[in-house]
Amino acid sequence: MPAPTIEVLLDGYSLNTDAGLAAMCAVLLIEGPDASGRPTRILVDPAHVGRRTFLQDALARRGLTPRDIDQVVLTHAHWDHVQNIDVFEHCPLLLHPLERQYCRKPHRNDWATPAWTGDILERMDIAEIAEGQELIPGVTVVELTGHTAGSVGIAVTTAEGVALLTGDALHYASVALTRRNPLVFWDAAQAEAAIDRAVAMADVIYPGHDRPFRLTAQGEIEYQRPFRLTLTGIGRDQEGLNFTSATRQPWVMPGLEEQW
Repeated sequence: MPAPTIEVLLDGYSLNTDAGLAAMCAVLLIEGPDASGRPTRILVDPAHVGRRTFLQDALARRGLTPRDIDQVVLTHAHWDHVQNIDVFEHCPLLLHPLERQYCRKPHRNDWATPAWTGDILERMDIAEIAEGQELIPGVTVVELTGHTAGSVGIAVTTAEGVALLTGDALHYASVALTRRNPLVFWDAAQAEAAIDRAVAMADVIYPGHDRPFRLTAQGEIEYQRPFRLTLTGIGRDQEGLNFTSATRQPWVMPGLEEQW
């Protein structure tokens, strides 16, 4: 039986501005046979509505339509990862039960999980997933709690080794070095443990908002794809436009101790 494969449909980016967050998560496609040998396509994190037509175009370039997707996995339920789930309303939506439970009544300080999140989730055909569950041979669920209550990764045993699709349990490559999650909405200690687990188990990591990468024996980041991004509607000579490589300071949601 052939090993499953991973394809990047849309790259993830860690762009921020002083006027708001761009918030573009990676959208990933896993393909492989199920236990009976039937070809199966699993889409991980369908992104927000600002990327909807881009996602549809990415599928079309591969000769696919949304209805060719058999399962959709949410690594977690933040707004920038979930808004396109209705494009795939024909197939099951796979979600950790703690994430589902939390979204029914998110914390008042959780700006990434608006109160409407639970409403849009429950419109779907939800299948709950948990640690060790096999979606298809070679594709299993890994619990990475901390960034959110029910964050999960998807481990894929490919022909080149173990790849881990982490969602925002590991936002971008530099997190593998700092071991600090830049945004914690559930538990900071668990978030750090999730990063350590991801780094220890994976040959290649597919982060939530960055390109896939390896860590070399020297502890350096080795990206597996080139960076490509074009900004439109604004030029470098625009008065008042500034560029900085500075990153935001890690943020932990106030009120974590109030959560169940």
